Amino acid sequence: MLKKLLFLTIAFFSLKANAQNNTDEQFIRDNYSKTEYDIPVRDGVKLHTIVYVPKDASNDKKYPFLMQRTCYSVAPYGKDTYPPRLGPSPALMRDKFIFVYQDVRGRYMSEGEWTNMTPHIAQKKGKTDVDEASDTYDTIEWLLKNIPSNNGRVGQWGISYPGFYTTASALSNHPALKASSPQAPISDFFFDDFHHNGAFTQGYYLTFPVFGIKPQQPGAASWFANDFIKPEPDGYTFNLKMGSLKNFDKYYSKNFFWQETIAHPNKDEFWQKRDILPHLKGLKHAFMTVGGWFDAEDLYGPLNTYKTIEKNNPSIYNTLVVGPFGHGRWSRETGHTLHNDIYFGDSIATFYQNNIEAKFFRHFLKESGDGKTGLPEAYLFDTGKKEWKTFDKWPAATAQKVKLYFHPNGKLDFSEPKESKSTSAYVSDPAKPVPYTANVKQMSGFTPFEYMSEDQRFAASRPDVLVFKTDVLQEDVTLGGEITALLKISSTGTDADFFVKLIDVYPDDEKNHEFMPDPKTVMAGYQQMVRSEIMRARFRNSFEKPEALVAGKMTDIKFRLQDVLHTFKKGHSIMIQVQSTAFPLFDRNPQKYVDNIYKAADSDFIQATQTIYHQAGAASMIEADVIKQ
Repeated sequence: MLKKLLFLTIAFFSLKANAQNNTDEQFIRDNYSKTEYDIPVRDGVKLHTIVYVPKDASNDKKYPFLMQRTCYSVAPYGKDTYPPRLGPSPALMRDKFIFVYQDVRGRYMSEGEWTNMTPHIAQKKGKTDVDEASDTYDTIEWLLKNIPSNNGRVGQWGISYPGFYTTASALSNHPALKASSPQAPISDFFFDDFHHNGAFTQGYYLTFPVFGIKPQQPGAASWFANDFIKPEPDGYTFNLKMGSLKNFDKYYSKNFFWQETIAHPNKDEFWQKRDILPHLKGLKHAFMTVGGWFDAEDLYGPLNTYKTIEKNNPSIYNTLVVGPFGHGRWSRETGHTLHNDIYFGDSIATFYQNNIEAKFFRHFLKESGDGKTGLPEAYLFDTGKKEWKTFDKWPAATAQKVKLYFHPNGKLDFSEPKESKSTSAYVSDPAKPVPYTANVKQMSGFTPFEYMSEDQRFAASRPDVLVFKTDVLQEDVTLGGEITALLKISSTGTDADFFVKLIDVYPDDEKNHEFMPDPKTVMAGYQQMVRSEIMRARFRNSFEKPEALVAGKMTDIKFRLQDVLHTFKKGHSIMIQVQSTAFPLFDRNPQKYVDNIYKAADSDFIQATQTIYHQAGAASMIEADVIKQ
């Protein structure tokens, strides 16, 4: 009966979504005129741009522009073909804007040379000094002069890579640009997407054809479609059999992005030039940065984009929105909002679209634009209490720093350890790495989506995973803000990775909710991952200049996990797990120092014993912001 109910529920929402798409597409045909342009920019390159203008636009009824620039195609191309939706949401589509979609240079129908994370040129000396900011400035100038019935205001948005283009385009500082919403924006490929703290996100190996093959000429087709690898029989087995990362060269020897990646294992000038964050200053218009707490691709990006803008531009309108979503999932309503097994409520995406996003764009593009939107500085979802919270600043002004200390026998506590000598250790074997998920199918996907909230009981039972847990909480504890892992370690190797997970342990009498994706899953005793991050020990002092560990020497490993807003409820427990592999999400560290792990030989990989200290004067801990309720 439950299976039948689940099938009917899925079928209902699929039919509802298809019906909505059909209704939206008909609305677009009835209410918008479509025109395609090749807009020339200052160096002579032409950027293919599709413009949808409301049919009732006139001198008496003018509309603002709402633009997205993307490397993922602005299809459908052709005068009589229309997309199933326009803009960030159905609400804004029906509210009517002049929607502008542009292929960035070197992608699909646009001319020019494309590079990943286009380096920003702060001081442009001539017409050949071009970047996303200059392309955007020139595009806006052309639109204002050539598209009639516009009101002289421009807004922009984009999710994921288009989120980066939104951020980089904002640096145009065109006076007509009034509102930008970078959503799940990439900000720095050394910490977003392809790396975490310098560790390679091996789970993304399938995506390299998208980013590392250049088209012969502009065109509508995806020129990289025949270059994808098929991992068989599953992602874990495929990657383990592949061995060292250098063996991927047999697939990617002509892939320019792969070759750039393996040539730059450290955060050298190549990656530094592609970090947009240092350039986010001197901004003059309004920002709303959006993210998802369970975004496996880009969580570093939105949090650090917001914080950097806030620090460098204190006088502008700058807000942050983070919901209980995976990557970009706030852009599509699913009815029941789940991530993996966790149910957060109904129609949360629609609430965001109608009550937050639409308010922002309407205010700055159609209304007074004076900044009095009625929205808070930060609109964030508490993933434990499962409700929206508002803040005047983020991290919250009321947050207090607390320390959760590791103790012997797997204890986790707010008090410091008193033992004069106390350690926990495990043997990390690259030949038998800890899987990052219990779902084999997830390992074979294009990108890992679900692991960010997954049940960690599969890992807790492994001998190469350390587990520290509090007693059952006697009151709610809300972690709200920044989290830092402060580890005291030693290793028998000369390099090591440390993957730290913050986990909410459910009570043994927890009941399943009514929307369980798999009714066989038991929520009683569930170990929900709330946050995790990896740190490569070689980068402990500098991401630019790596250093080997001294075998056997106690060493400090300090690194940030991404922010969190999660209430661990009374009756739950807080758990920390520590391990050295999360495969194949992240590549394996050889555990013997080599200059470039991308070029390590299979023979370089060794077993190593990793020791975590939890004693007086050498205490390992998690430092977190706690918000008192």
